[in-house]
Amino acid sequence: MTARGGYGASEIHQLEANIEPRSQFMTVNISLVLKAFMSQIAKGKIEAKDLRLAQLLKWVPWVSFFVLSLGAPLPFLFFYLSADSTETSAIFLLLALGALGAGVLIGGLILVLFMLYRRRWYHRLRDRLASDGITASEVTWFTAELTSEERLNLSEIQKTNPLLADAYQETLASRLTATRIIARSKRELLRVTRRINNARALVDADTSGLITDLEADRLQLESLQNESKARLAEAKARLQMIEAAASRSLSQTETDLMLSRLTAAQSQLPLTIEMAKLERQAANEINLRLDQ
Repeated sequence: MTARGGYGASEIHQLEANIEPRSQFMTVNISLVLKAFMSQIAKGKIEAKDLRLAQLLKWVPWVSFFVLSLGAPLPFLFFYLSADSTETSAIFLLLALGALGAGVLIGGLILVLFMLYRRRWYHRLRDRLASDGITASEVTWFTAELTSEERLNLSEIQKTNPLLADAYQETLASRLTATRIIARSKRELLRVTRRINNARALVDADTSGLITDLEADRLQLESLQNESKARLAEAKARLQMIEAAASRSLSQTETDLMLSRLTAAQSQLPLTIEMAKLERQAANEINLRLDQ
């Protein structure tokens, strides 16, 4: 006896048995893809532990330097102050000076190690934040990659015009992203070109398929590099437009303020000139009365 479009009952049960694990497998795959996607999103975002570690790395190196430099001679200074004889005081004073020098050297070494670690940590953090594109709120973490002119303009615009400052930060994020893509595409292009040359150097092997794939990769990287250069040029032009608008707004405000002050000064004569005018009018009236 057949059912469901000509299939037998045993065949239907077999199909359902095959479909059920496949659907479960597809569900597992979808969940894995979603987890990977969410982890990738979280990877490119700043976390609370990053903020705490950044705060620690600001003051811990200097605190460690001063603690090691000034903490080492303190016991010898205590013994120096509590010594009874001059010879003992001189010995403890020399020990304190030696401990101070050793503490400065060790503290300086620890400070340099902390600075190197902080530089490396910030570099890794910037790479992680830039993995999904740089946003305007993340520009503050990339100040080391900004030019001195961009840092100065950003600081001035933030003080004078917050709205333009937001647009300026957004454009800086685009500029930083395009610059990073160009640098990465250059590195990848060099690697692909090296692989193509190595593949062509192989004589006894058929590398035509490999070379074709590598050539396609090179074309794709060149296209990405050209598009990134165009985006970079657009971002730089937009930065100049915002800088000009901010400068124009600031100049207009200052000019209006100076003109208003000049108008007020011209409409109201100084007190000394007004008094001299009144005295001259009174003298003329007295002379006219005397003539009459």
